[in-house]
Amino acid sequence: MRMKTSILFVLLGAAMGTGFGWAADVTGTWKAEFNTQIGVQKYTFILKQEGSQVTGKALSDINGQKQEVELTEGKVDGDTLSFVENLPFEGEVLRIHYEGRTADDNIKLTREVGEFVTEELVMKRAAAEAPPAAPARQARPRFGEPVELGPDDKPAFPPAPEGFDRERKDIPHGRIDMVEYDSKTVGVRRKMMVYTPPGYSSKKRYPVLYLLHGIGGDETEWYKNASPQVILDNLYADKKLIPMIVAMPNGRAEPNDRAEGDIFRADHVRAFANFENDLIKDVIPFIESKYSVKKDRLHRALAGLSMGGGQSLNF
Repeated sequence: MRMKTSILFVLLGAAMGTGFGWAADVTGTWKAEFNTQIGVQKYTFILKQEGSQVTGKALSDINGQKQEVELTEGKVDGDTLSFVENLPFEGEVLRIHYEGRTADDNIKLTREVGEFVTEELVMKRAAAEAPPAAPARQARPRFGEPVELGPDDKPAFPPAPEGFDRERKDIPHGRIDMVEYDSKTVGVRRKMMVYTPPGYSSKKRYPVLYLLHGIGGDETEWYKNASPQVILDNLYADKKLIPMIVAMPNGRAEPNDRAEGDIFRADHVRAFANFENDLIKDVIPFIESKYSVKKDRLHRALAGLSMGGGQSLNF
């Protein structure tokens, strides 16, 4: 997933009472606040129950970004309530399933994002009050478009130095190559890009950074969109970086690993998770057999963008 460990998922919830063959009315306002990989998330849920059917919406505040999401397929079955959120995400619709049982006014819910992520959260019934006004829907940039900061937004980091990604002719340059390896995990021969620093020598041993791409990319995403070899060369020239090897594999561990079709389909989501096996059993052993690297955990690093960030955190 785009998870862009890395990545924005809206957590929703609902509740119902338990008893002898009857279900409590979950109509009302519920609130939840919890920590996730992307920070504190706050929700106000407004639910309406009619018989066994439940409708509603959630007003979310995720790192200052507010939006309204409708619930679908809500129903009460015995003492269990379930519903689905169809979350817009990077130009696609992500189907998220929720299920929970009542326990007075504190409800513990399970949230499943395909077969990729399972989480739990607790929401509490709020005192009776008029439903809060829905926040104005904010325009969200599509995948790959620049993000425009609002008047209250503050950048987390200062701008990068001028020219950090501009190629310089008067400095030593490393190499970036496309290589292939046999993946026993997937059962096919797979590709990845590998950067070796200026002056790479088999007489020295180097640390390795495994750099993972986002949900809409493949092993070429960093090379096409960020010029990592240029950035790394410049950092070496300015003596701001220890020489290292950077491996950029494909985070989809399936025979057809291209970013095409419904990238949120269940088998694709399973491939994102299965990449953990490919990384540990195939990618890392290949790098350590082909290149002169240090093989202990203190000299291996894992990082990524969006889905690759989520994979880095999960793995």
